[in-house]
Amino acid sequence: MNKVLLGLIASGAILSSSQALAAAFQLAEQNVSGLGRAYAGEASAADDASVVARNPALMGKLSGTQLSVAAMYVQPDVSLTGTGTSNDIPASALNDNSIAPSAIIPAIYATHKYNDQWSIGAGIYSQFGLSTEFDKDYVAGQIAGETEIKTVNLGISAAYQIDEQWSVAFGINEVYADAKIVRNLGATTTGLPASTQAVHLEGDDYGFGWNLGVAYQIDENNLIGFHYRSETDITFDGHFSNDLPAAIGGLNGASLPGSVDVTLPAIAEISGSHKLNQETSLHYSVLWTGWNSFDELEAVVGNAGSVFTKEENFSNSLRFAVGADYQLSNAVKLRAGMAYDESPADENHLSISIPDTDRTWYSFGAEYTLANQATVDFGISVLRGKTQTFTEADRFSEWGYRSKGHAMIFGLQYNHKF
Repeated sequence: MNKVLLGLIASGAILSSSQALAAAFQLAEQNVSGLGRAYAGEASAADDASVVARNPALMGKLSGTQLSVAAMYVQPDVSLTGTGTSNDIPASALNDNSIAPSAIIPAIYATHKYNDQWSIGAGIYSQFGLSTEFDKDYVAGQIAGETEIKTVNLGISAAYQIDEQWSVAFGINEVYADAKIVRNLGATTTGLPASTQAVHLEGDDYGFGWNLGVAYQIDENNLIGFHYRSETDITFDGHFSNDLPAAIGGLNGASLPGSVDVTLPAIAEISGSHKLNQETSLHYSVLWTGWNSFDELEAVVGNAGSVFTKEENFSNSLRFAVGADYQLSNAVKLRAGMAYDESPADENHLSISIPDTDRTWYSFGAEYTLANQATVDFGISVLRGKTQTFTEADRFSEWGYRSKGHAMIFGLQYNHKF
């Protein structure tokens, strides 16, 4: 095995994880008030200060100064069943009951209405993130290992009320992203232990983007909203290392500078909110994500320059959601919703790092009004994904899988008007 082949193996491992990132690292969980409706009507429902994330043009609908603090607990259930191998290893060795750990996604927002025309707002939240982890001695270690990306978005926006019907907003986003990719050698013909670290790449970066929001009040009971968020370019600059022996072209624990370029996609959403009567409101949304911007993945390591480049096959995806609110009493509002979330991943390029799939959301929630100008939101969503069957290969073997991916999301949010 020479250095060129080693570079290809390393880059192939990076490719597998980055495909997973591009297929499944978008997050919908920016608030809990929307969670109860499966995030239907997010660009048109002025529930609280979290409108900063999904359509800041709605800030003018909020009086005075408002604060929202939220936390969402995501409990994924992603399992793999082996269906076959190209070597003598039994397919059952590929089985793994849970490859995605649970996580808490926090968010905080504040808005202030200066006068009848101007409002400002800010938020700290996340729109992209993932984490998968396999045992260090997993037989297919070169396509498994540990994959993690975390992003933090700081957004600042200003809204202007043009007239009684139209309002617009513009905002700037600063995104911090941190990524970690670890791959182990797995079962090979080299004679090295399966737990030998073949790839360790960590890096972070800041990127900037912008967003535009529009809201149109048709009449006192009907509102339509639109929100667009630009692409953000991220270069994960950090270090690359492995524990492979120098005799086969490895680094033997030494570290080299390395980087991977990723473009966080543009997002557009159109929503409608309609008050049917004094108690009931209907909401709907169509969200588009421009995954075609992720057209190529390139890994650069040390002075070797580009060691791997591959054209991707991701497609733009759509998310459809419909939901409703029901004012049960002066203090209690109930919410429910459903959504269908398309995966952008090509079925011929699936990866076990995140075996992504189309998902259906079933959501329920409630808002409770407290006596001191405050409300509390509760939300729960059940996500059901379809079963996928696919084959993934490393430099030594082919591995067959059947994957199932489901999740539960629980959320709690506190809102206060000053």
